[in-house]
Amino acid sequence: MTGVGPAVGVGPWLAERGAPLPDDPRYDPDLLADGDRRNVVDAYRYWTREAIVADLDTRRHDFHVAIENWGHDANIGTVVRTANAFMAAEVHIVGRRRWNRRGAMVTDRYQHLRHHDTVDELMAWARTNELTVVAVDNTPGSVPLERTRLPRRCLLVFGQEGPGVSEQTQDRADLTVSIAQFGSTRSINAGVAAGIVMHTWIANHADLDHAW
Repeated sequence: MTGVGPAVGVGPWLAERGAPLPDDPRYDPDLLADGDRRNVVDAYRYWTREAIVADLDTRRHDFHVAIENWGHDANIGTVVRTANAFMAAEVHIVGRRRWNRRGAMVTDRYQHLRHHDTVDELMAWARTNELTVVAVDNTPGSVPLERTRLPRRCLLVFGQEGPGVSEQTQDRADLTVSIAQFGSTRSINAGVAAGIVMHTWIANHADLDHAW
């Protein structure tokens, strides 16, 4: 017989705490009554989505993430989820507007997303906002991520699974970094690469005293 794991989240406020319902406007009356089983940290239990986003907006980091979506890349959901975990300012989808949200695990509701039809549009936005464009690919001329300190204000650009970052993006980037590999595969999964590079930014710049 297969056992049932513990329930995620918390039950109704009264059952959990045995205390009067709070009147804090950040709390959602339905969640207080029924319980909160969402994929959020405990500090945000029972909060409305709007209240959570507003609080996250006070703590977002100075890096942005962009991923090219010319072929409906299945990794975008994973990138969005990771960007939320590391508190990226925004995630930019370049190319096709539609993407598979399953891998995001509903974190796209709390992460700012922006769409750009073309690389030119993305680059113009980055220049206007004074962001250093960092392409991530293991192409000739790239520098090892492990020996590079990422700029604080930057746009990290990832390509599709397989072809990698487009030539148009590489030509316009201020810097291209590669992730050290030691096996037989030519490249690693785009979602994994995004997590490695975002965490490198965190190690370079984040205030770890404010991590959950």
